[in-house]
Amino acid sequence: MDPLQSTLLDYLSQVPDFRCARGQRFAWSYLLALVAAAVAAGQKHVVAMVDWAQAHRQELLDALGPHRPRLPSPATWRRVLLHIDMTALERQIAAYTAHLDQVDGTQGAISLRDGTVVRGQAVDGKDVCGASAHGQYTFLVSLVRHEGAYVLAQAAVARKTNEITAVPALLAGRDLTGTVTTMDALLTQRHIAQQILNQGGHYLMIIKQNQPTLYAAARLVFEEPPRPRHPGERLTGRTSDKAHGRWERRSLVTTTALNEYLTWPGNAQVLRRTCRRIHERTGLVETEITYGITSLPTALAGPAQLERIWRGHWTIENRLHYVRDETFGEDRCQVHTGTAPQALAALRNAVVSTLRFHGWSNLAAATRCYAAHPQRILRLIGATTL
Repeated sequence: MDPLQSTLLDYLSQVPDFRCARGQRFAWSYLLALVAAAVAAGQKHVVAMVDWAQAHRQELLDALGPHRPRLPSPATWRRVLLHIDMTALERQIAAYTAHLDQVDGTQGAISLRDGTVVRGQAVDGKDVCGASAHGQYTFLVSLVRHEGAYVLAQAAVARKTNEITAVPALLAGRDLTGTVTTMDALLTQRHIAQQILNQGGHYLMIIKQNQPTLYAAARLVFEEPPRPRHPGERLTGRTSDKAHGRWERRSLVTTTALNEYLTWPGNAQVLRRTCRRIHERTGLVETEITYGITSLPTALAGPAQLERIWRGHWTIENRLHYVRDETFGEDRCQVHTGTAPQALAALRNAVVSTLRFHGWSNLAAATRCYAAHPQRILRLIGATTL
């Protein structure tokens, strides 16, 4: 497969067909094309997918080739989602989004002080609330590129475990050279930091009270003035902007004063970020202070670079989780049986990556467009004349 000429359906078609060969009425790629197109059209569950397909029956049949006399039954749609090989599906979607990420190149990457370029990637987990409400535990952890919000990998977290045990497997085998991995405080763990370093990458981790010694040291070093005996290097950067009816002023201070005391793997700088928000309409002032630790030394990253990496971390919340919940209705989706919740989440990731790659910034507008014009989304995913 030529990666520069591959479409989403090219990758999805590599997922093994679980059906018996005898009695098949529809080609596997045909079924996958319909499901992916329905997800891209914003259909949130199987009934909605079937209704949408029936409403655009002739357009879909015309676009998918002259030998398609009918659409699959609702039971067939359900079987595809319930029994698809999730390991293979996640692997193929990860390969597809990696292809998009490669084509995008280093657009939006961060230039360090020595002229080298790094790319940010965020790790975070998400509960599929609609499925969990029915007793089906579905918690997914994802690795997402900061710049394009491409989901580079996703895995389900096993019941009675959490993200801490799932992330090492998610990162295993990946070449992290030239990347900075960011994560929330729950994942600020020694073994994860060491794994990132072993695989050639850097990290930026948030410090909270789940690491009490680290948190106390970070608070203390910034509350006290630099000591003459152990001054370290202290740098400060400030940024501000106005959006959503509020002013936001940010200050990020870094220090190397703890480098010889902390035994944290790869520690090069500890930082404090202060964010002050002033709401114009009410005059309300909010101040948030957060601490972090990074393996990037001051020779590579000062406050300006670290601030950009820090803000890039929220890509996973603002440009992925929020979109999956609000635009694609993931939290309201009541699908909760078998592999269906995870399969739909994986397909939403693929669709979000595809739409962003093709220039859509307003994904709600994109889903409305493709819901009304199904032939367009079929062309986009490479599903015409199967």
